[in-house]
Amino acid sequence: MKKTNVILDCDPGIDDALALMLAVSSPELNLLGITTVSGNVPADTGAENVLRVLRLMGRLDIPVYEGASKPLVRDYVSAQDTHGMDGLGESGISPVQETHRHSGAVDFILNTLRQGPVTILAIGPLTNLALALRKDRAPFRNLERLISMGGNFHSFGNCSPVAEYNYWCDPDAAAELYETLDRPIHMVGLDVTRRIVLTPNILEFMRTLNPGRADFIRKITRFYFDFHWKQEGIIGCVINDPLAVAYAVDPGLCEGQDAYTAVETKGICMGPSVVDARHFWHRPPNSRVLTQTDPLAFMTLFLSRVFEQDPESIRPVLARIMVGGDAQ
Repeated sequence: MKKTNVILDCDPGIDDALALMLAVSSPELNLLGITTVSGNVPADTGAENVLRVLRLMGRLDIPVYEGASKPLVRDYVSAQDTHGMDGLGESGISPVQETHRHSGAVDFILNTLRQGPVTILAIGPLTNLALALRKDRAPFRNLERLISMGGNFHSFGNCSPVAEYNYWCDPDAAAELYETLDRPIHMVGLDVTRRIVLTPNILEFMRTLNPGRADFIRKITRFYFDFHWKQEGIIGCVINDPLAVAYAVDPGLCEGQDAYTAVETKGICMGPSVVDARHFWHRPPNSRVLTQTDPLAFMTLFLSRVFEQDPESIRPVLARIMVGGDAQ
């Protein structure tokens, strides 16, 4: 099996933790390192959370690098109201003593790109990547794909009426990447991630597969469940970031269109991704905007990988317990 060399740039965050569990469980991905950025939580807190997840998954061999502590221009606003002050739902999971995080995420990204082809999975604000591109553009010739969990097309926002959080947190970094990167960004936005909902039924099913890992997920998502019920009336929680990892493993999980995309950086409408789907601006596409996904296929992939199960045994159960039309 050919492996894809990957850097995971993240801001853990509850759904980032789930995405990391999927990434280290997917043999198609050779995870070279993990970088953190201030987003859901400050970058140093996020780095400690990465180590907690790696300990759970038996992968403390993967290096972790702390990155940008604040956005390029605007004041930093965390999402700790959504993820808890610790970023893992106030779960009280003990810190890792066996190893430590490193500094220098931007230099790690550049040095890794210099060594050969790399895919970057960016599931937090794009600050680290904007800083890396500013520092040295040349290594980005080895960037195979940039998959960004961020933005929204038809979907409404999740931190303002119009904006998705990662791009809202650092709109200037997102705008800069879309404007100056010399290859299309794969935008895994709210149009597709909102369809990925972890429900109590699925969580209970997880407990039958691997009680230890399911207990970890239960601990970190309890806070998230409460937030989503109060904020959006959802029984369960939307887990945005794992879909970006799943898309890297299997691009067939999502469909979309090529388009020119810009990100608004100021004012009451700060942060939304503006997708020129009808080529009004007559500019060449700089993004692959994902608009459709298969939640059953995703959840089958997630559970079979993270819980080390045969997907053919997982799928029929999920098809019975997933709500609405998503299991059809």
